[in-house]
Amino acid sequence: MPFFIYHPRYELKRGGHVFPVEKYRLLHDRLIAEGLVRAEEFLVPEPATDDELLLIHAQTYLQRLEELVDRPLAAIAEFEAPYPREVADAVRYATGGTILACERALAARTAALNLGGGFHHAFPDHGEGFCFINDVAVAIRATQASGLARRIAVIDCDLHQGNGTAFIFRRDPDVFTFSIHQELLYPLPKQQSTLDVGLDEAAGDDAYLAAMERHVPAILDGHRPELVLYLAGADPFEEDQLGNLGLTKAGLHRRDELVLRAARERGVPIALVLAGGYARRTEDVVDIHLATCRVMRELWG
Repeated sequence: MPFFIYHPRYELKRGGHVFPVEKYRLLHDRLIAEGLVRAEEFLVPEPATDDELLLIHAQTYLQRLEELVDRPLAAIAEFEAPYPREVADAVRYATGGTILACERALAARTAALNLGGGFHHAFPDHGEGFCFINDVAVAIRATQASGLARRIAVIDCDLHQGNGTAFIFRRDPDVFTFSIHQELLYPLPKQQSTLDVGLDEAAGDDAYLAAMERHVPAILDGHRPELVLYLAGADPFEEDQLGNLGLTKAGLHRRDELVLRAARERGVPIALVLAGGYARRTEDVVDIHLATCRVMRELWG
């Protein structure tokens, strides 16, 4: 059976920001209300340790983050978001959740979904775009360090290129980084992933899914990963406030089916994180993430 990972501290009390942090709690509650997951079935992560963060991030950067806790508004210029203690703690718990998702997926040869995570814009020595710690990269290095897996594929379907992740693994042939994103959109300039697919605005379902069908099976067959890490971003949605790739909910559902089925058919464990989603109605973001959870249960249940 697949695993679901959540901590109440994922949600931040931060009003007026485009990132709907309440989506974590709302998704958790919807999963229970619709009978997809019982409350006691959720795994609760521990916060990532300093040693785990240091697998990716420079000591000087972590020290600077700690100093920002005392003057959180100073973080806005770099991260586009403040960095009070509750944010610092939430990031650590979310990173621990992504590590746990990788561990459980590999141990049980199944799928595991972290209801947080996907902070793919963070670099070893700085953060960007709401991202302070790159939980995806930390989880990959922790997984490699533990000996659970060496060859890993990142399938990044957030609206924005996973520039931090691309940079971190640019010289590691064991980690295949794939990013499909809106091309003329933040981040600019972009880093180089192992494979980038930059789409024009208003690409829509057909162009997006054709690219996914062409590349995802080929990546899994060619790279032969021991683990897939899937960023199931909700922000390619047609009602998103930060971009306009123009995907429908049905198209995003088919995207999730494609990735999860490709991994399932090849027997490759898969860890999922939710990444971005900035629709005008938070309910739409939760609906999209809920559909991802439902597909995971159907294909890996």
